[in-house]
Amino acid sequence: MKLREIAHARSGDKGDTSNISVIAFDACDFGFLAEHVTAGHVAQHFSNTITGTVARYELPALGALNFVLTGALGGGVVRSLALDTHGKSLSSALLELELPARGAPSSPP
Repeated sequence: MKLREIAHARSGDKGDTSNISVIAFDACDFGFLAEHVTAGHVAQHFSNTITGTVARYELPALGALNFVLTGALGGGVVRSLALDTHGKSLSSALLELELPARGAPSSPP
């Protein structure tokens, strides 16, 4: 199952850092997201894109996870030669993350 089936995402940027929020369509899915959409999984998903770290922050009252990706925008808006210097497409790319079937055990990272 793809992440996009149970959540939507928004992104923002500051310099070379991208911020991606993943918000469950249904608050009942927050626990599943928290278990399976880890900082390690996100870092692995973007391993060919980012050069820095991934930090995850939980917002259970909103049914959301917030990820901060450093070294994600090729130096930032004024330095990058990338087509998407603001990283808006990163939120869509994250929604392609493959999740296990419900009831399946979590896998590392």
